Amino acid sequence: MTRSVWLKADDEVGDWETRKRRITAGLEAGVDWVLVDESDVDRVEELGAVNIAAFSNGDVHVMEAEEEAITSDATIVGKDGEGDGTVDLPSDFSGSADLSTLRRNGTTTDGGYVRIFDEDYEAFAEAVAAEADFTIVIGEDWQIIPLENLIARVGEETQLITGVQTAEDARTAYETLEHGADGVLLDTDDIDEIRKTCEVRDAVGREQLDLQYAEVTAVEQTGSADRVCIDTGNLMEHDEGMLVGSMARGLFFVHAETAESPYVASRPFRVNAGAVHAYVRTPDGGTKYLSELQSGDEVQVVDSEGHTREAIVGRAKIEKRPMFRVQAETEDGDRIETLLQNAETIKVHTREGRTAVTDLEPGDELLVYYEDTATHFGEKIEESIIEK
Repeated sequence: MTRSVWLKADDEVGDWETRKRRITAGLEAGVDWVLVDESDVDRVEELGAVNIAAFSNGDVHVMEAEEEAITSDATIVGKDGEGDGTVDLPSDFSGSADLSTLRRNGTTTDGGYVRIFDEDYEAFAEAVAAEADFTIVIGEDWQIIPLENLIARVGEETQLITGVQTAEDARTAYETLEHGADGVLLDTDDIDEIRKTCEVRDAVGREQLDLQYAEVTAVEQTGSADRVCIDTGNLMEHDEGMLVGSMARGLFFVHAETAESPYVASRPFRVNAGAVHAYVRTPDGGTKYLSELQSGDEVQVVDSEGHTREAIVGRAKIEKRPMFRVQAETEDGDRIETLLQNAETIKVHTREGRTAVTDLEPGDELLVYYEDTATHFGEKIEESIIEK
């Protein structure tokens, strides 16, 4: 499930300069959406690329391509209407102006905005969810209980977006009832809080891997091979690296080149990953051949505890280098192996910590990710495949 961060930037935030500063901070932090008034859509377009949701006055329409006016990516009804309490809720929701607008414009990407004042507004939000692509709910005196109720009742009918003011509020929203809200609408001018909320979004959706130790059974020099260095557009921490190997079912943890040495400067953006035939794990849980990697691809970065994140490939650097063949036996007795460059700067993770591949010996235990499954074009499949 992909989470999203929306940033509130309508006229309730302040004048245009105040809104502009907030939107700019959001763009720099990586928010997914900004929520503005219709009159600001063209100005937001000029600030940068981001999804724009605009509060509608009820006259929702789609502009023709040839018209000069710039349209938003989503229209939101409910402000200055029934959703925010400006207009009283009808006793019978069938007479709701907000719901009528949503139904009338069902062919557009649209959403509803509801402030939860009491149980009636909670029920109204549920009715909005049945009609809208996005349902934005703002808790008043209570936040968690209405959100729990809506998560349980709405299901996948809509993307449920809940109002928050801090990154910790966002974390709670994403984790409520385990399923959590699909997104949060952040209302703050604090640049750090905007950035932290985007970091929380990214962390919540990331995979946690169960790494294990495998015993080294052979380390032997081979001839030269075409070796791939994965140079990313991201800096890696000292305990981070990537999962690579000759067999998709068993991938070796190879550290990033974050360590200084007397002979070579650290390159914390790089993983010296192995020969061109080897696999590297990707953020979607699949694999790619090292030979396939090119600028703009995503690879998975993992630390020694199994926490993961994404990194963008800046370049894949291929050169002929002398190699080691490293073979290890998993806890289940399966033999896995890979080719790694014969150099002191290439480090794997053993029980003693970072260890140069040149210092590996049979009997050492190194960190691997083992998954007894076959792959086809990087996708897991139920098929009997022999790799040796």
